[in-house]
Amino acid sequence: METRLIRIEEGDRKSEGALREAARILRAGGLVAFPTETVYGLGANALDEEAAKKIYAAKGRPSDNPLIAHISSFEELEPLVSEIPEEGRRLAEAFWPGPLTMIFPKSSLVPGTTTGGLGTVAVRMPDHAIASRLIALAGVPVAAPSANLSGRPSPTAARHVWQDMEGRIEMILDGGPVGIGVESTIVDVSGECPVLLRPGAVTLEMLRSVAGAVEIDPALAGRPDPEIRPKAPGMKYRHYAPKAELILVEGRTEAVVEEINRLAREQTARGRRVGVICTEETKGCYPVGALRSVGKRSQEETVAHNLFAVLREFDDLQVDCIYSESFSQEHLGYAIMNRLTKAAGYRVIHV
Repeated sequence: METRLIRIEEGDRKSEGALREAARILRAGGLVAFPTETVYGLGANALDEEAAKKIYAAKGRPSDNPLIAHISSFEELEPLVSEIPEEGRRLAEAFWPGPLTMIFPKSSLVPGTTTGGLGTVAVRMPDHAIASRLIALAGVPVAAPSANLSGRPSPTAARHVWQDMEGRIEMILDGGPVGIGVESTIVDVSGECPVLLRPGAVTLEMLRSVAGAVEIDPALAGRPDPEIRPKAPGMKYRHYAPKAELILVEGRTEAVVEEINRLAREQTARGRRVGVICTEETKGCYPVGALRSVGKRSQEETVAHNLFAVLREFDDLQVDCIYSESFSQEHLGYAIMNRLTKAAGYRVIHV
């Protein structure tokens, strides 16, 4: 299959034509990758069972891993769900369009291939001009997991999508680098109390300020049970991982730096190529290894924005192992640590 990579500029006539062509591909059951404010998504008609199957095939994704249906207006939500709980309505009013996915009881319109066989459907309204225009032009909800091979770091630029999806999908819309850099927050509003299933830029603190009580799914506390069917993307399988072994080091900053340097020297002496993930505050502390800063610890949004790109850069450098500093578990740091912990396969050293 030939994959077309097309640059999209807002307000450009040629870009509008490309968006219309991409919408036609989606309606016809094809696959189109496009930017959102979080990461690049791999889009297909969420109401088309065969199109949803193509997403799983292109990504190499297990079929019990649910997809998120993307919409461009609140009116597009009602046909997809059998009920809109009051908490869900309040959260939508506060955070849509934006980086929040909510899980509702699904309607009969949504096929089981989109929902991973569950009786619920995950829905999001992205806050990105290209994504919103494409969905509106398609006239259908667009199922769009991250546009990467399953398990790999999510794509935050079109070149990342090309690395993983060239020859697998019809079109990639290049809208430039994304803003946030980690996937959307996921909250299940289908039960008695909202439950956080995946942290993101809409933080737990922000959710509770609107919905009141919000519980945290036990799966976020540690390695998920492989026997349990995932309620949302990213809950069960290894995600976000670079090709090299990644180990996360937690503790006081001074102790973390000392331990990473010890490990880096040890691995280098064995002839292995070492990568180190640090921050702007500590980048002068590591004399050994390929060093990459993910941003400022004092500005967590820079870390979220750069994280996946740095993990992919280590793939390009062909390092054998990576050691990473840890981050706060509060606010946006909760999402950053969730992604790093999964990328490391729960390999964490406490110092």
